[in-house]
Amino acid sequence: MALACGREIRVSGIVQGVGFRPWVSRLAHEHGIVGRVLNDASGVTIEAFGSTRALDRFVGSLRKEPPSAAEIAALDWKPIEAPAPQGFEIAPSLGAEKRRLAIPPDIATCDQCLAEVFDPSNRRYRYAFTNCTNCGPRFTIVRDVPYDRPATSMAGFPMCPACRQEYTTVTDRRFHAQPNACPACGPSLRLVGAAGAETDCDDPVRAAAQVIAQGLIVAAKGLGGFHLVCDATSEAAVLRLRERKRREAKPLAVMVAGLPQAERIAILDEGTRRVLASPQHPIVLAPRRDGGELAQNVAPGNPLVGVMLAYAPLHHVLLAECARPLVMTSGNVSDEPIAYRNDEACARLGGIADAFLLHDRDIVTRCDDSVVRVVAGAPTVLRRSRGYVPRPVLLQRRFDKPVLACGAQLKNTFCLAVNDQAFLGPHIGDLDNLEAFASFEESIVLMERLLAVEPQVVAHDLHPDYLSTRYAKGRDGVVRIGVQHHHAHVASVMAEHDLKAPVLGVALDGAGYGTDGASWGGELLLAQYTGFERIATLRPLALAGGDVAIRQVWRIGVAAVMDAYDGAPPRDVLARFNDVPVQALEMVMTMVAKRFNSPLAHGAGRYFDAMAALALGITHARYEGEAAMLLEYAHDGNVTSRFSYRIDDVAKPWQIDLRPAFREAVEAVVGGCGPGELSSKFHNTLAHATAQVVRAAAERTGCRTVVLSGGCFQNDRLASALLARLSPNLDVHLPRNVPPGDGGIALGQAVVAAALSDAFGG
Repeated sequence: MALACGREIRVSGIVQGVGFRPWVSRLAHEHGIVGRVLNDASGVTIEAFGSTRALDRFVGSLRKEPPSAAEIAALDWKPIEAPAPQGFEIAPSLGAEKRRLAIPPDIATCDQCLAEVFDPSNRRYRYAFTNCTNCGPRFTIVRDVPYDRPATSMAGFPMCPACRQEYTTVTDRRFHAQPNACPACGPSLRLVGAAGAETDCDDPVRAAAQVIAQGLIVAAKGLGGFHLVCDATSEAAVLRLRERKRREAKPLAVMVAGLPQAERIAILDEGTRRVLASPQHPIVLAPRRDGGELAQNVAPGNPLVGVMLAYAPLHHVLLAECARPLVMTSGNVSDEPIAYRNDEACARLGGIADAFLLHDRDIVTRCDDSVVRVVAGAPTVLRRSRGYVPRPVLLQRRFDKPVLACGAQLKNTFCLAVNDQAFLGPHIGDLDNLEAFASFEESIVLMERLLAVEPQVVAHDLHPDYLSTRYAKGRDGVVRIGVQHHHAHVASVMAEHDLKAPVLGVALDGAGYGTDGASWGGELLLAQYTGFERIATLRPLALAGGDVAIRQVWRIGVAAVMDAYDGAPPRDVLARFNDVPVQALEMVMTMVAKRFNSPLAHGAGRYFDAMAALALGITHARYEGEAAMLLEYAHDGNVTSRFSYRIDDVAKPWQIDLRPAFREAVEAVVGGCGPGELSSKFHNTLAHATAQVVRAAAERTGCRTVVLSGGCFQNDRLASALLARLSPNLDVHLPRNVPPGDGGIALGQAVVAAALSDAFGG
């Protein structure tokens, strides 16, 4: 064959750990190409030699036909002159000065591996660590790049001859599969009792299933951390787990073997089926099927159930043994990060689990399960972690300097932005304890090492008491930039959808530190990356006792009613709060009237709390956002009417005044109106009022692009109602791949800080 030319082809994106090099090798043989392919710290480099026609076809196939788990961000080539090698080889990996993180997320077990796991004649029968180039652990086992076995926690497991043969055979689907292993050479399981003694058994999974069948709890080590596992059909087992985990009412995730089992417990449409079965295998919130087999206390008072499909061989074997849905919730005590090391899990979960299903492959980075819900007609990531991290958000603009954004206090994730890629870290959770903060710091250190960058700009929230803010201010040798909370919410969606500024940004959530030091959360901003104008807000409510009121939502209900009636509410409506001791009720009314220890808050979430207290009789929220969620779930889809409201467009900013709505709600409650109608009218009112100020702002500014963000847009009822009132006259965008709540705020912080520091180019 005449070798007319050579090309050096550089490919970046998700191209390591997904069978990319074996696929390139096979493709080269098909097109008659000789040369080599290798991983480097920026992605993959291919040195290809052949005729011009063959090379053109080869490059065209590279662009159009990558492996299913791969994602090509860029593919470029240049001509090279060098002696052509004989054949085509996969060469050892090289380092590079400039890195583009090419490690994929963990990938759910593929059908071929699953078939082997359940084939009694296969040497991997029931093997919990079966994987190939198309599936298995990736991000959670990697310590450094390039992504090769010595840089992962599989380094301590030398391959046996059979696995080595697979690993070195180009035509084998395990060719260069870095976690490749089998029972003869790979990680192994063991079952340990609550007291720490190892159980003498031939099959730890079968023994764990027997523990679960007794109504007890097993802590099982998975891909990104431990799960607490129990029988999801047993009320006694679920209540036992809730009591020990100190998780009184928050819904518990349920794992099933496949889509047929998911259909038995949830109502799925085509969209939710696709998300459930996607390579990410997230928890998907779907309507719970009436008369299903789940215990009611899996999600008490909740019409939705969080369901996910088994995504690791261990899960598949355990579910097959148990033959029923399993609660598979994060291995932690409430408000702590998920446990991920054996010794740590035994210490922290010893008071919860009756047995521990352990293995000896280290989890390098903890990575909790991701959560997705269909919101306003499309899947929306509510928690972005396993399966999505570290896949970057690709931007059309470049970060001229590396930027670290530290996120918020609640639902924390950080963002490390380099070049045209923004890497959101795994879900950390609330930074309210030392374990969570330590996890936050460890995850940042790892991501900086994988990218080989030192941030030059560090972004943080304006709230001075957030631990993420304190961390940012403790970084030396960097430019530190504070970003207003709701500006970051809006900028996050701008970046995700590559929107040109300015936009009209609606940011609705519970609370965020405002530029005036007040608590914001019901905001309409005219925003660009470098700043914003606060056009409108919600009339503030008094929080009697400060943050105590967020947990004791009856206090906010009382404050809203008092505000609606200028401090003198009807006595008959106060009977709505009969569950509250008279002395406490009178104390709160006095605090609100005298503005004593009762800071004002503009948050839309606080209005949801107030209406939930009034309409549903809720006095306490047992977890963050519970009252608002229950109010959403109470709505009656047949109710299209709304309450009254006022808009003060003379004030600066404009103010949405919901006092008329609460007076009408009080009259409806006294008149015996049901919760469904009250909920629907409230949602319709908030959507109608918000749409009115957005349309007025669009007329005033000429801006036709609208962004909806903030935790309240996890509420499908509100998001759908507002979208319907704004479209199609305005161009409306919601977050989809980045969470609408505080889990997505770091992306907004990063792009705002980059713009303010002149580090965000075109």
